Order: sequence, then C-alpha cells, then structure tokens
Amino acid sequence: METRSRPTRAQLAQHLDATGITGRVATPRENNLAHIRRFLAQERQFDFGVPLTRAWTEESVFDLMVERVGISGDRSVVEGVDTISAQACIDALDRLRAALREVAAAGGAILFATGHPAGLLPVHQAMARWAAASGARIVGVDVGRNPEPVAVRLPADAPLGGDVRRMDGVHVWHQHGGVPHTHFAEPMRTLLARLGDDGLGNPDLVVADHGWAGAAGATGLRTAGFADCNDPALFVGEAQGQIEIAVPLDDNVLPQHYEPLLDYLLGA
Repeated sequence: METRSRPTRAQLAQHLDATGITGRVATPRENNLAHIRRFLAQERQFDFGVPLTRAWTEESVFDLMVERVGISGDRSVVEGVDTISAQACIDALDRLRAALREVAAAGGAILFATGHPAGLLPVHQAMARWAAASGARIVGVDVGRNPEPVAVRLPADAPLGGDVRRMDGVHVWHQHGGVPHTHFAEPMRTLLARLGDDGLGNPDLVVADHGWAGAAGATGLRTAGFADCNDPALFVGEAQGQIEIAVPLDDNVLPQHYEPLLDYLLGA
C-alpha cells in the first residue's frame, strides 16, 4: 500500500487556502447564485438527479450554502470572488475518512465515479487504490460476471449518448473518444441498472461527485460526494438525508494540488 504522511488540520487548511481549493476560490459569486436558482427549477445539468423532498427557497438554499460551504453570507454581494471554508472541507473529509475505513475494514463494496475527470479523477483513483489495498471490493461493470473490461452504453432514450467506462477503479462517462465533464445523472442511473442486471448488488458506499453522487444518493445508497460552491444539489441532498457526506471544495484545480488532501484523507 502507498505510504502517506498525514498533515495536521492546520497544515492542510493552510494548503487548501493557498491553492484555491478553499478560501477565495475561482468559482464566481454570480455563478453560485445562478446555480441555486437553476437547481430549484430542477433544470437538467443542475439538479444532479437530486429531487426536492422539502420546500426550499432561494433564501433557504443560500443560507444552507453559507452554513455548509462557507460562501459569503453578505446578500448584497452578487458578483466577484466567493469563498469555501477550509474547516468545513476538513470536517467533511474527516467523515469521509471514517466511512472509507469502516467499509474497507468490513470488506465492503465501494463504487467510485467522477464527472470532473480533469480535476478529480486522480483523487478518486487514489482512493480506489487505497480502498482495494485496505480490504474493500471495488465495484465495477468489469468485475463479477464480466471479467473483461466492458463499456455500458447509455440507453437510446437518454439524449447523452456515449457509454460508462471504468478507469483504474473509477467510472467515467465516455463520449466521442473523450471523458467529458458532466453534471448529468444518467450515467450513474445506467451503471446502477447494469450492476443490478449483472447480479452484482448494491455497493455499500458510493464516492463520487456531480450527478454521479446525486443519482446514487437519490436511490437510497450510502453516498459521499465532492461538491463546489456552485453545486447546491449535493448540499441540499445532504440536508434532505439523501447524501451522507458532501465535501465542499473547488473541484477543478490542478490535480497535484489535491495530494495533501489525499495525504490527510488516506494517511495513517
């Protein structure tokens, strides 16, 4: 197993703020506010597959994002730089660390997936390698009854096209020779249906982001998801009890900047 030296909370917080994973982040305020409105309208690409089970308003979702993410609570600020709390991120990482260790120690099944391959794919891959080395079973369409790698095509009535593939333990959506960024819930819904058809059963834990996490949590699966400050769906899903852990962070910095986060999450 890869050996990692675990930083302290203070060391990690300093790094997160210095690299823009938290603190003053690249996601603009106007984008954050627009996504709240579009999520509440349940627009595709913004709902992340998370249905509204409570009465929410723009004001109540805004307050939730202030509390759980650390965006500015000043309602007069409608553009410019916004923020993510390093302490809120680390608190959520502590909960994710505990969940990963619990499931791995029990030999449970974990499914990893990402809709943010340019930033978070290496993060999920590192977690998958750690989990496998720690005793977890890594769920995929290319295990069980399918010993060879397979691609699961999205159904014809899904307007996305493409297919679901697994890359070093992590599921991604493939289309036209690439693995695009996506908020869509359909790839996870398609994957879960295929796993059921293959008799592989449900995973004990899903670790994902975007619509991959939202769609999994909406089915009742134990789910943890990374989410930016313009991703209100997963934090609302957490408040509604559909998502167990929503980790606030900028989800698209250079992948190497997440290494200390992984050291904290996976280190002894």
